[in-house]
Amino acid sequence: MPEKKTLAKAAKDKREGKSASTQAGEFVHEEIEHIREGKHGARSAKQAIAIGLSKARRAGIKATPSKTTSKATKKKAAQDTAAAKKRSSGTVAKKSATRKRATTKALKREGTAAASKRALSSQATKSAAKRTTASKSAAAKKAARTKGPAVRKAAAKKAARTRARKAS
Repeated sequence: MPEKKTLAKAAKDKREGKSASTQAGEFVHEEIEHIREGKHGARSAKQAIAIGLSKARRAGIKATPSKTTSKATKKKAAQDTAAAKKRSSGTVAKKSATRKRATTKALKREGTAAASKRALSSQATKSAAKRTTASKSAAAKKAARTKGPAVRKAAAKKAARTRARKAS
């Protein structure tokens, strides 16, 4: 079950009209914090992200899997979405204590390196490498549109500094 502050942050993001992935990001952050605190571990950064997304979907966030996602992941996402619908209608089936204990025990056996800055950075780099230049450019343009003039100016200055540093 996600923490109340995470649910509140996600609800705030939704009110502000932010994307589903931004709302789901709150749950991923929570999961990374849990791993860093030593509440449990994860085998990889990818697993930590997957657990966060699963929690988000079960909390009612409409985080749809991408077109290129595996069949198994799409199936899991559908199950999570269905579980969220059951929860909202009030007919939620409680997870068996044995299963819950087994899951927690398995995660506790894993290390905490999956939530390290290095692991998350390498995961982000790998993920970005799979995207096309056009898709990254479109995302950057959209981000620029949603910023105010002051933030845009600061970003432009930073970009100019980066270009100057790379040119020398």
